[in-house]
Amino acid sequence: MKLITHPDSHAMRTSIRATALVFEDALSRALLERVELVAPSEANVLIIGETGTGKELIARQVHALSHRSRRPFVPVNCGALSDTLAESELFGHEKGAFTGAGSTKSGWFEAANGGTLFLDEIGDLPLSIQVKLLRVLQEREVYRLGSRTPIPIDVRIVAATNVRLEQAVAAGHFREDLYYRLKVASLELPPLRARPQDILPIAHYFVDDYCRRLGYRKAELSTAAKTRLLAHPWPGNIRELENVIHQALLVCRHDLIEVDDLQLASAATPGAPVPVAADSVRHCTLEATLLGLFEEGRPDLYQWIEDTVMRSAYQFCQQNQLQTARLLGISRNIVRARLIRLGEIGSSPRADVPAPTPPQTAPRPDFAATIGAKPDRVLRTEPLAPKPSRTRVDKGFGTGDPPRTNPLPAHVVEPHLVVLMHDWPQ
Repeated sequence: MKLITHPDSHAMRTSIRATALVFEDALSRALLERVELVAPSEANVLIIGETGTGKELIARQVHALSHRSRRPFVPVNCGALSDTLAESELFGHEKGAFTGAGSTKSGWFEAANGGTLFLDEIGDLPLSIQVKLLRVLQEREVYRLGSRTPIPIDVRIVAATNVRLEQAVAAGHFREDLYYRLKVASLELPPLRARPQDILPIAHYFVDDYCRRLGYRKAELSTAAKTRLLAHPWPGNIRELENVIHQALLVCRHDLIEVDDLQLASAATPGAPVPVAADSVRHCTLEATLLGLFEEGRPDLYQWIEDTVMRSAYQFCQQNQLQTARLLGISRNIVRARLIRLGEIGSSPRADVPAPTPPQTAPRPDFAATIGAKPDRVLRTEPLAPKPSRTRVDKGFGTGDPPRTNPLPAHVVEPHLVVLMHDWPQ
């Protein structure tokens, strides 16, 4: 049985990452063969898989089978890097580059020089840092924050993500040129439920490992417990399986793990397939994701989760603010204010919102009444001399038709002359 374990698995007992991988299933063996083909090259590698499937273990295997195996392997969780410190952490900084920079510090790229830099959760990297990362991959040199001197580097990039970067590119959250720069070679890690022949071998490994850690005698899985493990969908993948085995060993009796000792997400009759509700699976996946975020210690975590929910709902509703408000159960004004803050929409009024109606103004008063008369002036009107009436003569349409005269319309009023007379002193 081919087994890959994390070199520091004891220190990762509180992590959501997988600490061991086996390759008994046909899908797993095909993945291992692809790793052995890709690893000896110098090409960048993109690993795609759900949380807890063992992406870091695959990255370590790529490094171990490469020509850089004797050089450093440096893992970096991009989801834990804040927007303000990401550049300093990746590329380093000079003394005095910013407030609190009391000394010069090299970044992760310099630490991995000659070896492999593993960028986990690459999809969470801010767009401003994606531009600089692209330049580093193209130029093979880094600039420390606050310095103008380039530092040559020789690093192989292995990136991992649990989201589809193609969709992130389409949504404008990930740079397309960086995506193709990273995806020179890709490895897709199937979830545990898609490779059932790996479930029992890795469960036996965890039973033996935790018996040794806890100082217990060797324990076994009952037949019913094995059937139950095979029927479970494992939304948390290998990490969930490890936690289930650990907890079962704490409560089992007579060194035998029974079905009742397995604390799984859903309950079912032993020996029967486990019908798992979609809500239960989603709840477990969401809970595992939140636990991972809590562990990473991301600053402003609550605000980041709120912003992510708002962006996702806005895209799900095809960028319709009213539908987004209904989906989230909040007012449209709140949705609009947050989308403006996130830069999803502009702050100018929307084109589909009618402009406010201008206030009604009172009709202008008569000219004579508006002017008013000062004490030394007299305002009076005099009719103009009547003008001769105007007529329009039509010659008619036939040679024998007499001309026709059309009087002026009745609404035409004879004009008056407004005379302003001064009361001159006599």
